[in-house]
Amino acid sequence: MSPNALEAIQLSKSYNVDSRQITVLDRVSLTVPIGSFVVIEGKSGSGKSTLLSLLSGLDKPDSGKIRLCGTDITDLSEDELAPFRNRTIGYVFQSFHLVPSLTAFENIAFPAELNRDPQAAVKAKELLHRVDLSKRMNNFPHQLSGGEKQRIAICRALINSPQIIFADEPTGNLDSANGEIIMQLLLELRQELMTTLVLATHSREISSKADAIARLVDGRIATSSEKVNL
Repeated sequence: MSPNALEAIQLSKSYNVDSRQITVLDRVSLTVPIGSFVVIEGKSGSGKSTLLSLLSGLDKPDSGKIRLCGTDITDLSEDELAPFRNRTIGYVFQSFHLVPSLTAFENIAFPAELNRDPQAAVKAKELLHRVDLSKRMNNFPHQLSGGEKQRIAICRALINSPQIIFADEPTGNLDSANGEIIMQLLLELRQELMTTLVLATHSREISSKADAIARLVDGRIATSSEKVNL
């Protein structure tokens, strides 16, 4: 069994804008050991979100390979990827991405229900209790504060006990006080579940808590080898 939760080799990604081709990522390689906390750091527009989307299987690279939790996901179809992602990863977005027509409880339970987990309701209630939101379980997203929405989003990401969590600027839409609470919660739950965390941020304070940092500059990791081995 590989000691790595994630292996990315020479990933490149470009987009066409009008008549121009914009290269967002240029031959990025990254290795993340099981159980580690790795930060992908960079300024706005450096390619952090794009890289996280590729690593998690939400998007496809133009070239390169991705092995996620022992599975080469590079050439999997969306029909193959969707259930794999639901079983294997949790994803926390900057903008929460909660389903507006579902309650807090229903948003959390949904991924487990997709897995036909008979304990979905029990697990959702336990997570709500863990983040001190049991009294908000029947509230809809529009009735929650930004900090509460992000706590719900974290619970949703964790309900299937994922092997790896991806978080894209999880404190970016929050004030500093709520951001600190959310980051502490995410790190505590990561330790409790003994899972791997890959987080994109421009915050040096968050980066200081990581086991290792991959700094993106103009779509490339700013190291001589362009590879982070932890």
